[in-house]
Amino acid sequence: MLQPYVVGGGSAIFASICVQPMDLTKTRMQLMPKGTSLLGVARDIIAKQGVAGLYAGLSASILRQAVYGTARLGLHREFSDRMSREQVAAGGKKDLPGWKSAGSAMASGALASVIGTPMDVCLVRMQADGMKPEAERRGYKSVFDALARIAREEGVAKLWTGFEPTAFRAIAMNVGMMASYDQAKQAITAINGEGTSTNLMASAVSGLTASLSSLPFDMMKTRLQNMKPDPATGLMPYRNVLDCGYKIATTEGVLTFWRGFSAYYARTAPHAMIILIVMEQFNAAWKKTFNL
Repeated sequence: MLQPYVVGGGSAIFASICVQPMDLTKTRMQLMPKGTSLLGVARDIIAKQGVAGLYAGLSASILRQAVYGTARLGLHREFSDRMSREQVAAGGKKDLPGWKSAGSAMASGALASVIGTPMDVCLVRMQADGMKPEAERRGYKSVFDALARIAREEGVAKLWTGFEPTAFRAIAMNVGMMASYDQAKQAITAINGEGTSTNLMASAVSGLTASLSSLPFDMMKTRLQNMKPDPATGLMPYRNVLDCGYKIATTEGVLTFWRGFSAYYARTAPHAMIILIVMEQFNAAWKKTFNL
């Protein structure tokens, strides 16, 4: 069934275009020393690169959502709808219990990360490029140039750098966003009834939940995907995701995992809210168009 994939992917792409400046700022904050501020990073980007600098890596973001976002949201909705139909057929309620929604979100997030990680690597590198000295920049022209050069210069396997935290982030994001949205919407609808205000309140809850649960994995993903060998030793800063997490926790402190939360929440909450609200509208338009 095409509907959950077309609706989910279209909503994810639209939302990512809207929040690209915040996503870029979040990535830069995660790679900068402690003490950097959201406004300070944004001002620095605009001063050096102009407003257009806030949209660095946009092509990678769009392609990432066309692949990863479509799979993440489409699979979750398909899994959830299938389980809901099975419950109804068995004489039960249409609404899924929390553990089933969470299971669907975890499975769809993990599967989507498998195909989405290469675009994620390109996005992080393209967003981080502008903060490096000109001689050290990778200078990718587009996401397709980045994909080709990484595969040619570093090997195809490099496109899946940081896959583990990317998968955990996808799972945490999907559970935090989709599963919590389904549960929050059920609870708020019982009090407030159906409508836009209910959808907005439920999406606000899901945005906060998704931000808190997924940021530590997003931090490790960013560090791993942007790392380069030490010029003196030739060694990478981190061996794997466990080494990355251990070094961040022991040398920078556990709270570092939530560094840039202001930018991340300013990116994730609107992103989640836009996706969920737009999905509601797209679904209604789809049903009207195809007389479902």
